[in-house]
Amino acid sequence: IVTNNHVAGDASKITVTLQDGTSYPGKLVGKDKDTDLALVKINAGHPLPFVKFSEGPTPRPGAWVIAVGNPFGLDHTATAGIVSATGRAIGEGPYDDFIQIDAPINKGNSGGPTFNLKGEVVGVNTAIYSPSEARYPAQRRQDHDFRQARQAAVRSQAGVERQRQQRQRHRREQHRSRDAAGDGKQPEPAELRHR
Repeated sequence: IVTNNHVAGDASKITVTLQDGTSYPGKLVGKDKDTDLALVKINAGHPLPFVKFSEGPTPRPGAWVIAVGNPFGLDHTATAGIVSATGRAIGEGPYDDFIQIDAPINKGNSGGPTFNLKGEVVGVNTAIYSPSEARYPAQRRQDHDFRQARQAAVRSQAGVERQRQQRQRHRREQHRSRDAAGDGKQPEPAELRHR
């Protein structure tokens, strides 16, 4: 499983939960701080479905993409948008070469894939660059070549506990927004956006 180093790299315990709810202990088998990528292995005892990395060129500005993640602990969330720019530098290290997309990205999307319309992975959701609407959530495809190098190496706790904390924080923010509004209505989605 390819994810971000800042998601799994220094975790003391990794749990991988599949879409059907089945959980497996994960083992960190490689990480690279410079590309912010990590490899996690699970043993399911049987073959699992997988996605394919794009072998084509980096998507061009205007190309449609789909970002998948777990924002606010809401698993299997997909958002769509277009590639806004490629080759973005945001001060994240020597391989600072990001795809900027305009698909809505929130905290918790890190480590999830960004797909092209063929269903191929073109990047790994990595960063929300600023509180403005500009988002830089995917690294360029060639950065995933790290998986072939198998550089052994070892950040926050990943899995159920982290998601539980995200859900609790999201609920607190909802209550604060409702209390501030004073009308008991659900807040507008823009009010929930983390900055």
